[in-house]
Amino acid sequence: MGNGDSRVRGIAARAGGWSARHRWAAVGIWVLFVVLAMGLGSAAGRVDVNDSDQLKGETRTAARIIEDAGIEEPASETVLIQAKDDGLKATDAAFKAAVTAVVDAVEGTGKVTDVTSPYDTQTISKDGRSALVQFDMRGESDTAGERVEPVLKAVEGVQDDHESLRIEEIGGASMMKTFDDAFGDDFQKAEYSAVPVALGILLIAFGALVAALLPVLLAVTAIMATMGLMGVVSHVMPMSETANSVMLLVGLAVGVDYCLFYLRREREEREAGRDAQTALRVAAATSGRAIIVSGVTVCVAMAGMLFTGLAEFEAMGLASLMVVAVAMVGSVTVLPALLSLLGERVEKGKIPFLHPASRFRRNRGRANRESRFWTAVLKGVLARPVISVVVAAGALLAITAPAVGMKTQQLTLDQEFGDSLPIVQTYNRLNDAFPGGSDPAEVVVKAKDINAPEVKSALADFRERAVSSGASRGPVEIKLHDAQNLAFVYVPLVGGSDLDKAGASLDKLRDDVRPATLGKVDGLEAPITGQVAGSKDFNDQLGGAVIPVFVFVVVFAFLLMLLSFRSLTIAVTSIVLNLLSVGAAYGILVGVFQHGWGASLVGAEGVGAIIAWLPLFLFVILFGLSMDYHVFVVSRIREARLRGRTTKDAIQHGVVTTAGVVTSAAVIMVAVFAIFGTLSMQSMKQMGVGLAAAVLIDATIIRGVLLPAVMALLGERNWYLPKWLNRLPDLTHDETPEAVTHEARDDEGERVTV
Repeated sequence: MGNGDSRVRGIAARAGGWSARHRWAAVGIWVLFVVLAMGLGSAAGRVDVNDSDQLKGETRTAARIIEDAGIEEPASETVLIQAKDDGLKATDAAFKAAVTAVVDAVEGTGKVTDVTSPYDTQTISKDGRSALVQFDMRGESDTAGERVEPVLKAVEGVQDDHESLRIEEIGGASMMKTFDDAFGDDFQKAEYSAVPVALGILLIAFGALVAALLPVLLAVTAIMATMGLMGVVSHVMPMSETANSVMLLVGLAVGVDYCLFYLRREREEREAGRDAQTALRVAAATSGRAIIVSGVTVCVAMAGMLFTGLAEFEAMGLASLMVVAVAMVGSVTVLPALLSLLGERVEKGKIPFLHPASRFRRNRGRANRESRFWTAVLKGVLARPVISVVVAAGALLAITAPAVGMKTQQLTLDQEFGDSLPIVQTYNRLNDAFPGGSDPAEVVVKAKDINAPEVKSALADFRERAVSSGASRGPVEIKLHDAQNLAFVYVPLVGGSDLDKAGASLDKLRDDVRPATLGKVDGLEAPITGQVAGSKDFNDQLGGAVIPVFVFVVVFAFLLMLLSFRSLTIAVTSIVLNLLSVGAAYGILVGVFQHGWGASLVGAEGVGAIIAWLPLFLFVILFGLSMDYHVFVVSRIREARLRGRTTKDAIQHGVVTTAGVVTSAAVIMVAVFAIFGTLSMQSMKQMGVGLAAAVLIDATIIRGVLLPAVMALLGERNWYLPKWLNRLPDLTHDETPEAVTHEARDDEGERVTV
């Protein structure tokens, strides 16, 4: 253990002291930093992740070939024409008249090109009841959803004239428009409502408007600065809208938490009878240090995403890392300056019936405000630590158990959105009639001369064998781009929306059909891409990244805890408890979304799987955020131990005195994450529910029961550090309140820093 020497200064204490001395300079520098970051980001613009950055493997190779050739694939649309009963067939005059009407109607809009009739392309189902009219949208595919409405209306007009048929449009553009109309504001509303929710909870926690606004102000300015920095950094590592949303979520959570920790400690010290300057110095030396240890640990966890090799994950990891770093720096620099400037005015705007002034006066002279609830809980836990460990750990392991059978995959359209939208039903009908037709595999063939006889022969062989092998039921369509010496081959996969069966068909194409046909032509490239291929390549790459990310995060978090607390025991227990928290979150996810336990409560019936990217994402995010509370609580326990309390007494003091702030911080996080659990998309719902459940478990069962029980059982062994580890750098730099107040008396008010 460290000796608590008041002359050994930690960086948080020095930063807090400097800010308190140079209050206006600290505030001015922060404002300038935020403005400059936003200005630089605006001037630089943001480079977003493109298709060739998304994945490695064949999907990336195909995207690179298409980009290098300067070809922008248009948004393709399909009109399904289907008889409502078995009596009408595609060969009947009424059916043919409807096909002609659809072709004329979509061509008449002037918004489409390359319209094909099912009688020319043979896109007629085996039972003869369904046919497809296919075409491409004019203009850029990314904005096709904004131009598709006249085409949709034209198709609806034809439907009105043919009641015996089902005439429905589906494709990239129509799905884009449908989902934007239905869910476009969904995510934005969640982001906007997160700030008012956090502010409302802070008002209840502090009972004063100014004190409640400070954490939100810090979080929002940290987010604004990070948005600007993301624009600059994106020129080296492309960013994305998803990364932006995750950054906002993490930034709000940690920004509010860090400020909450600092502000609560400063308040607590003032309530204990210390003057404003001393209270600020104590907060800087204690909570400020805990914020830095926590922030660095969270940053390390977020950095784990950089090891996935997936562009979206790398963007999310870097954006999250940056916002945590910015919020951490702001908490230990500008926050002390603002508190010093405000002084007693931080209590302005008191909310009636919430922490009235009289209650504050009564609290003066008490060392700490202690939670009656957690005092009662801790009394029972510390009296029977063995039973507490067995019950709490047993409960968490039981919650974790369903995770053993976790099934991950890219969610299909009906899994992601349910059957509430008509277009999802169209998607299912199209897949039933033309398996794989809505999401065909795409073979990008690049040759020295795409019209060479051997290349044409190989393409014909590929088309024939794709069907004869059982990988596809056809029709296999080939589009030539003579000028670029490219050919695009579209292969509907047997299995359709069943990703397991479609994946097996894809493997047959890649491993059997392609080598036997296209593989015989020298110098020819033929990567296979498409939605099923992209999903498979993503899962393969994600699976390969799990172990490196896990090892990186766990090892570095362990080392940081070891160096920060100079205890091997604390480092080990921190890792184990955090893994239990993550495991419990996995178990809840599997139980709700895969097995359907209580799924109706969150609107998740019939999903049956966890979206592929979520487990690794949750591990990284939760491991970082769990450390937030852990570092704060253990720091307070260690501080009490350094002040001479017994380990058992220090545990009770540390947990009870931090209970209020940990509860407030957890309630904010749970509320913000729960907002995302109300979104319509299952992937966002899963993320919100997983994060909210894990934080709730972490702040209650882990920090309130399991941590104190384990530490009580270990006793003095909590502070064990083998002699051979004494050579490690000492990052403790402890400073107790007594040391700070002693220095204040020595300096007779000349120094306001620690």
